Amino acid sequence: MILCANPRAQYLSHKEAIDRAVLRVLEAGRYVQGPECAAFEQEFAAHAGARAAVGVANGTDAIEVSLRALGVGSGDEVVTTPHTAVATVAGIARTGATAVLADIDARSFTLAPEAVERALSPRTRAIVAVHLYGHPAALDALGALAERRGLALIEDCAQAHGAEYAGKRVGSFGRVGCFSFYPTKNLGAVGDGGMIVTSDEALAERCRQLREYGWDRERVSQLPGVNSRLDELQAAILRVKLATLDADNERRRGLAALYDAELGGGSLVLPRVRESCRHVYHLYVVRSARRDELLRHLVTKGVAAGVHYPVPVHRMPGFAERVRVSGSLAEAERAAESVLSLPIYPELSHADAAGVVAAVKSWET
Repeated sequence: MILCANPRAQYLSHKEAIDRAVLRVLEAGRYVQGPECAAFEQEFAAHAGARAAVGVANGTDAIEVSLRALGVGSGDEVVTTPHTAVATVAGIARTGATAVLADIDARSFTLAPEAVERALSPRTRAIVAVHLYGHPAALDALGALAERRGLALIEDCAQAHGAEYAGKRVGSFGRVGCFSFYPTKNLGAVGDGGMIVTSDEALAERCRQLREYGWDRERVSQLPGVNSRLDELQAAILRVKLATLDADNERRRGLAALYDAELGGGSLVLPRVRESCRHVYHLYVVRSARRDELLRHLVTKGVAAGVHYPVPVHRMPGFAERVRVSGSLAEAERAAESVLSLPIYPELSHADAAGVVAAVKSWET
């Protein structure tokens, strides 16, 4: 079976270095908030083009802690997209704020700036722009809108490690960039993990307090914080993988180029990259009016394609009554009905990628 993603393959490609890193942590005996996490925070901040990074337990916590550090809470509104992993909206909801859902751009699947502007109200405090599938959101337009209206722009970079907009890495544009290290991400741990990046040192320090009970240096809680720490084992593993992230992203681009070349001209709508953006292809997402039929066909051919995401957040029972919908979400609805993710990860061989192409073409003929 050709998998949509394969985190075990990445472990095996770095096995010796990862095993050494894990043994180093085990033998050191410092498992939480130690030197591995501190070193990884510095290295990741430098890679993202930010002054500071704060390790947390997962990407959802990164969003929650960032918003709380910015003073967002009950009674406030935060504008974001309905076409995303539900973690984005869960992070907003956990602050007590209301997520307001605005429609997406059909080309990039990211927030449409004009829809965001229509969604703003006197209660809006922030915009969470999701760099979906590895494609950067419209950061110039969203940044200008946020500045004009006095709002905080937060980047959800969970699927976009190393992606670029106008020559700069995502995560370095807004007040805060939030990353996930879930195992299938471009930079994935062997469990959960997350990171907040910012060039506002005071905001970084507030995030550090909030991630650990609101403690000051004497462990007295000055804020109502949480327990959300990136552990030493995950940090050590991520340091190994960070060294090859850029090369891994290039490999993803190469596989995407192969799909573009071989599947162009067929019935599928292929990914389109907006000018000034550098996609990192966390997912290679095509569109088909007969998506479910194609998905069933691929499974019979040994291709485990996926759907990200079949149900918009406002259609999910757990959140339908906890979000506010702004206007028509027609593009998000259409995306949910038509998107399909083809296998793509650095260890995917050209032979297997060719097998994916052959499986798709056998359905089209």
